[in-house]
Amino acid sequence: MTPRLKELYNNQIKESLMKKFSLPNKLMVPEITKVVLNMGLGAEGTETKKIKTCVDDMSLISGQMPLITKSKKSISNFKTRKGTSMGVKVTLRKNKMYEFIDRLVNIALPRIKDFRGLSPKGFDKFGNYSFGIKEHIIFPEINFDKVEKIRGMDITIIISSKNKDHTLSLLEELNFPFNKEKTN
Repeated sequence: MTPRLKELYNNQIKESLMKKFSLPNKLMVPEITKVVLNMGLGAEGTETKKIKTCVDDMSLISGQMPLITKSKKSISNFKTRKGTSMGVKVTLRKNKMYEFIDRLVNIALPRIKDFRGLSPKGFDKFGNYSFGIKEHIIFPEINFDKVEKIRGMDITIIISSKNKDHTLSLLEELNFPFNKEKTN
């Protein structure tokens, strides 16, 4: 069964973006290729119990097992040793990616306290969008009573567009709540 957001993209959003930017080919329309979730552990990278709770939380949020990232070299100022765990990351593609974006936009982001919208400044020069979340407990899969420590996470949405305007309009069509900032 195809996700609801993927059907919406294929049936309506693709055609509206083609008309809006007057693109001659459907393959030129911007498309989300993957979503990367990243959660840093910080100083708790040496404790196996904390790593396991982060892995469990990330697997509940994403729906697949995360990869534990390790430090490549020792840095004394950061008190890290080579090979210690630094964080967990997950790369979502295809149907899981669309299901995650649907849950993120419609369920998780509205649960943030004092949420005023995502910043429209999170685009890089390649048209990808990145933002951070301060509390991972906004996802309904996480049981709030069993959480020992609230952690933040970074979300990067990789899009097959080279233009920031095309990417912004695609995300707005997917109902991303952007903050309409006034520039003085």
